[in-house]
Amino acid sequence: MSGMGASRFVNHLCSNQMDVKPGRNVYTTWLTPKGGVRRDLAVLRLSEDKFWMFVGEGTRPQDWVWVSRLLPSDGSVQLTDVSDSFTALGLWGPNARKVLQKVTPNDVGNAAFPYFTAQWIEIGFTRVLALRVSYVGELGWELHIPNEGALQVWDALWQAGREFGMIGAGMGAFDSLRLEKGYRGWGSDVYTEHNPYEAGLGWTVKLDKADAKGHPIDFIGREACLKLNDKPLKKKLCAMTLDDPRAAIVGAEPIFGASGHADGKAIGYVTSTNFGYSVGKFIAYGYLPGDLAAVGTKLEIEYFGQRLAATVAEDPRFDAKMVRLKS
Repeated sequence: MSGMGASRFVNHLCSNQMDVKPGRNVYTTWLTPKGGVRRDLAVLRLSEDKFWMFVGEGTRPQDWVWVSRLLPSDGSVQLTDVSDSFTALGLWGPNARKVLQKVTPNDVGNAAFPYFTAQWIEIGFTRVLALRVSYVGELGWELHIPNEGALQVWDALWQAGREFGMIGAGMGAFDSLRLEKGYRGWGSDVYTEHNPYEAGLGWTVKLDKADAKGHPIDFIGREACLKLNDKPLKKKLCAMTLDDPRAAIVGAEPIFGASGHADGKAIGYVTSTNFGYSVGKFIAYGYLPGDLAAVGTKLEIEYFGQRLAATVAEDPRFDAKMVRLKS
C-alpha cells in the first residue's frame, strides 16, 4: 500500500496505532463494524508513505477485495499485491542469529536489528526483506525473498545451518510451537464472531489513538469496541492442558465443567490443539465462561465419548517474559 494517503488509510483499517517509524512492524487486527475480528495480521511501515500488509495465503483474495472496496476515491492510496513475486521462509530457533550472520554481511545483532523491526539485507546476490518476527515463540526472522533468488537463499541457509543441526520443519511443528507461545490462529481461535477482548487481543485496540497533530483517529469497529470495552467478558479464550500426558485430541471437542457443574451441559469447544513438546503436555485452546476461566480450574474434554481431565493453564505456556524472542 502506498501513496500520500496511505498512513491515514491504514490507520483507518487497523485497530492498533500504525503511525510508527519506518522499519517498524505492528501486530494489529482488522475489525468488523460490530467489533468482530475480521483478521489479525502484521503490518510493516517501509517508508513514510508505503506499508506492507502480511495476510495469510488462504485469505488473500477476500482481503484484497475488502481493502480494495474501501480505498479512497481520490486516488491518494494505491494497493498492489506482490505475493506471487516473493517466497517466504521462517528462520527460527536459538541459533537463528548465528545461521543468518554466516550468510549476510549485514549486522543482525540485537542492537542493530531489534525485535519487531525489518531491514533489507544481502544474502549472496539476493536482496532479502528480513522481518525480526516469529510465530513460533523463538528468536528468528521471516525472510521475504524475490522468487528468482529463493533457491539460492535456501541453499545458503541450509549449508550455514548444518553445524547447528538445523532441520526443515513443516506446519505440524509450526502449530505446536505457536500454541506453546499462545499465539492465536485466525479461523480457529479467532473469527468474526469473536471480539478482540474475549480473544485476548484487546491490547491491539487503541481506542484513543491520534494522528501527529493530536486529532483522534476513527477506525473500523471503534464505536463497537468503545461499548465492548466497558462490558464484563461473557467468555474468554483460555489455554488448557490435558492432565494425562498420553491423552490426545484433534480439535472441536466439547468442553465440560468438572463433574456436577453446569448440569452436564457443554460450556465451550476446543478451538485448536496440539502436543507441546517443550512443555510435555497436550495443549488446547477454547472459549470458557468467566467463572471457569481462572488458572487451575478443572475441566473435562470429551473425545469420542470419553471424558479427559483438563486444567486451565497459564497463557502462554512458554517464555512468558519474551526473553527468547527479544534476545
